[in-house]
Amino acid sequence: MNMVRRIEHWGDLHHPKWLDIIRIVLGLIIFSKGVIFISNTSVQQDWIFKNSSFDFSGLMAVVLIHIVAFAHVVGGLLILMGLLTRLAVVIQMPILLGAIFFVNITNGLSFLNTELWLSIIVFLMLVLVWIAGSGSFSADNWVRTDNARHQRYP
Repeated sequence: MNMVRRIEHWGDLHHPKWLDIIRIVLGLIIFSKGVIFISNTSVQQDWIFKNSSFDFSGLMAVVLIHIVAFAHVVGGLLILMGLLTRLAVVIQMPILLGAIFFVNITNGLSFLNTELWLSIIVFLMLVLVWIAGSGSFSADNWVRTDNARHQRYP
């Protein structure tokens, strides 16, 4: 059994109920960031043109912003519901690493940079949810128990 399977198995066996609250709050934070991205695309587009060391065209910047916004909205909802939780978390991780290293560090490493701290905390919460899994109060658990019930009673 490889390392990822062992971590998933350990997380499924050792999942306290309070981690479900962490997962739900994490889903709400990521979903709300996606909605903010959708509502303020011009702000992100201006930031990309001003601060990016890459040579982005206008279309490329708009596509990047929409991909990140879509990933945040869909991923946040999946994490919130506890459906395909680990997959949604893994998809969010590179986006958050990009937010930490490319967005926030270029704005300056300051103790008062709240966006940097929010990004770091959300990334750590993503790692926690990836290890612990979706928990008992989730759609994943509902599907798992429903499938087990149907297999016992055909």
